[in-house]
Amino acid sequence: MTEGLFRLGFRFLRDRRRVLGRLGGWSVLETGQTFLTGYAPARALDEGFLAGRTEVGLGWLAVAGIGVVVGAYGTARVYAAVAALVEPLRDRLVTRVVARGVREADGGALSGLTQQVEIARDTFAGLVMVSRSFLFTTVGALVGLFSLDPLLLLVVGPPLLAGTALFAATLRPLARRQETFLVADEALAEGLGTVCPGLRDITATGAEQQIAAGTGDRIDAELRAARSLARWSVLRVASLTLGGQLPILLLLVTAPWLLAHGVTTGALVGALAYVTQSLLPALRDLVHGLGTSGSRLVVVLRRLVRDSSATPEASGHGRPAPDGPTEQHGSPVLPGPSGLSGPPTPPSHPALSLTSVAFAYGPHSAPVVEDLDLTLPSGGHLAVVGPSGIGKSTLTALVAGLLTPRRGTIRIHGRPVPGPEAAALRVLVPQEAYVVTGSLAENLGLFRPDPVPERELCAAAEAVGLLPLLEALGGPSAPVDPAALSAGERQLVALTRAYLSYAPLTLLDEATCHLDPVAEERAERAFAARPGGTLVIVAHRISSARRAQRVLVMDGRHTAYGTHDELVRRSTPYRELVGGWTPGCPERSQPALSLRDPDRVDAVAGPGLARDGRHVVAHGPVGQVQVPGDLRDGGSLRREG
Repeated sequence: MTEGLFRLGFRFLRDRRRVLGRLGGWSVLETGQTFLTGYAPARALDEGFLAGRTEVGLGWLAVAGIGVVVGAYGTARVYAAVAALVEPLRDRLVTRVVARGVREADGGALSGLTQQVEIARDTFAGLVMVSRSFLFTTVGALVGLFSLDPLLLLVVGPPLLAGTALFAATLRPLARRQETFLVADEALAEGLGTVCPGLRDITATGAEQQIAAGTGDRIDAELRAARSLARWSVLRVASLTLGGQLPILLLLVTAPWLLAHGVTTGALVGALAYVTQSLLPALRDLVHGLGTSGSRLVVVLRRLVRDSSATPEASGHGRPAPDGPTEQHGSPVLPGPSGLSGPPTPPSHPALSLTSVAFAYGPHSAPVVEDLDLTLPSGGHLAVVGPSGIGKSTLTALVAGLLTPRRGTIRIHGRPVPGPEAAALRVLVPQEAYVVTGSLAENLGLFRPDPVPERELCAAAEAVGLLPLLEALGGPSAPVDPAALSAGERQLVALTRAYLSYAPLTLLDEATCHLDPVAEERAERAFAARPGGTLVIVAHRISSARRAQRVLVMDGRHTAYGTHDELVRRSTPYRELVGGWTPGCPERSQPALSLRDPDRVDAVAGPGLARDGRHVVAHGPVGQVQVPGDLRDGGSLRREG
């Protein structure tokens, strides 16, 4: 894998020869500054101050000052050249990450995009800077030493070469041990993230010793990895001492011999300036930068480019990421929403069916969903209601295939969930909409294999309610700045993107919470009216339940299912919910991933660095506004009894 990374890196740099040439050209100015760092003081002493010619000495010092100014100008231009080299790398990594996330319904794709890609970009930029600086600084210093006196080069050159060679020899072993340490560290974080929210369950089931033993094993593994990494890091310190500090000692020890063999006092001072002001700092930056950040970059790139051979960079799937880790869509195979059709779906198959579905976060946790049966015909419109944290998002994640039920079956148009065929037939839009930098058309057409005609884009925008924003931005080809959009505007972009997708089943998990009631109604009616489309919406306003054909009430003990009017008559929990519903948008919906604790501390998925692990984040009981008399939280979702 590492060799493959090096080949990809070489090809990437080869394709950017002009940028590298520009980078090298501006770096030459820094080489000149380095050359003058030792040469100008040496001449100032020998030809000026020691010779009684103060004006000559001051002149050489002025030349050194001019060199600093010129070098600073070159450094500023270097940063622009580095940006031209680094940003294409980021774009390529984003393409790979997003393509994999869309193709595989990878819930960690967003984290890979926002965290690991940024780590790779910043680390690569830092490595380019320190490597370039070391190369051109070393060249300038060695040329200066040779110009002052070749004997100085014989004293400084060998230890510098030996230290650099020793450091290079430790790079690969250090990278392997760095990755081993990161794997162990993330395994420990994952284990603790699973254990901490479930301490009550662990105590209740008497599993303290087993959990303690497993946690102890992870701690020991990380300790062993840390010790191995520390032992190899000693060689890194040794290389810095050998290449950067030993030359200073050698110059001082050999000073009488050098002076006796014709080396001038100024040349000796200049050599010390080269080593202390140029070579030692450059080598230190290289050792610390390449030794630590280089290993980290290799680890991140391995994660980001895995399965790269299957990534269709030139296809529509290689465009920027969809709305976050839960807005997922399979490979589209159908025409647009103006006339949805797709793989043959026999009329006997409902749009969505759940049979005896049960799910719990963890083997010993209380079930969130238990023995749930549900059938939704094609063209149906279902609203899911219930108190915050009861499992509504969990249910949508199960239907989307992001979670796997403990038992039971889920099918979308007869296709089993999870599975690639079912993934191609559904689109899930979460509360937190993700919009990428690019044109509005690129954002809206993300789930389509080919560019969407402008007429179809405008029709979809009109239907969902995005048209005023589209016109205000300047049309489909207008650039979009995600930070400049409000939360509601981002939700409209995500909704229109889902509307343009080819999936007949749409899952809206509080995806309209930042819209006003009028805009929300317009968007919901647009999805409900899609030809051949089926809509499931997690409602945060009672008006959404009133508009739906059927309502599913989740109250933690058993479910109620029917029309709004039917449930008001025969379901006390729903009647209380309707009577006490306070309109409002939840600050953040309850997460639908990993362990749940009865105290409502939930675990959310997050990919690791060395491998895709899961980390735990405390998540408080936020959601729709609750009032006295609402359905109480807790318990599992069962059949209506």
